[in-house]
Amino acid sequence: MPVAKGKWIGGMSFHVKTPSNHYVYLDASPDVGGDDSAARPFELLAVSLIGCTGMDVVSILRKMRVENYKFELECEFERAPEHPKYLTKVHLKYIFTGKELPRDKIEKAVNLSQERYCGVSETFKRADVELTYEVIINEE
Repeated sequence: MPVAKGKWIGGMSFHVKTPSNHYVYLDASPDVGGDDSAARPFELLAVSLIGCTGMDVVSILRKMRVENYKFELECEFERAPEHPKYLTKVHLKYIFTGKELPRDKIEKAVNLSQERYCGVSETFKRADVELTYEVIINEE
């Protein structure tokens, strides 16, 4: 079983070594004792989702031979107002920019990621998080 190892480095900061031997720093805002020196733990949930589904989509589009596009993702999220302030809603925007992009292939790639491949999305859904998404295609 993979193991992540965290080390408290003072204040509210942690240095975490991932199972793949990379490092992530975490901190909190000054109003709760942090130094605002790194991302918040909760923000990394959005980062993980963007990475997981984004890599799926790029891989699927590569297999479909879709090329020459720019791709961005935005992740908006809401948390419960009271402690524990768990995740309640997530909305992803898959934003593509390019010339004459094939909407059908892009939407298929996004749907495959959300419905079949992205383990982070599935984890959120199983935790009863309302997860929605949209595809935006901008012509260059």
